[in-house]
Amino acid sequence: MELDRIENILEKYFQGETTIAEENELKEYFSSPNVAQHLEQYQPMFGYFSQVKQQKSTQEIPLQTKKRNVAWLSIAASMVVLLGIGTYFFTSEKNAAPAVAQSELGTYDNPEEALKATQKALALLSNNVNVGIESVQYINEYEQSKNKIFKQ
Repeated sequence: MELDRIENILEKYFQGETTIAEENELKEYFSSPNVAQHLEQYQPMFGYFSQVKQQKSTQEIPLQTKKRNVAWLSIAASMVVLLGIGTYFFTSEKNAAPAVAQSELGTYDNPEEALKATQKALALLSNNVNVGIESVQYINEYEQSKNKIFKQ
């Protein structure tokens, strides 16, 4: 009866369905001297588990901590900040130079050139205003037609 129980527990063990109590029972059975002959092949496996359980490691495991050199880290961070500031000022100076040249646009030394440029700008403005006025006239015509049709 006990042999059948051990075989059933052994089958469950290999399927991964045993409880801890059943595994302890197997270990006890295979560590005893009266193991069935057809189950002797499993005796070294369970004997190994009991041997390993009794072993204690005396080896010391060194813990290596990572020491970060704060000085190098702070120097690197400072260099990055300085590089960023230098890049900002370098690009801002490049962008500032064309702005000065653009602010000088529209100044003339010769009054005749200034008059011609002003007349050209006013003619362009006048054309655009006239286009806008024509659009408003269409809207007025639409309003009059709508009023005639719906007679308010």
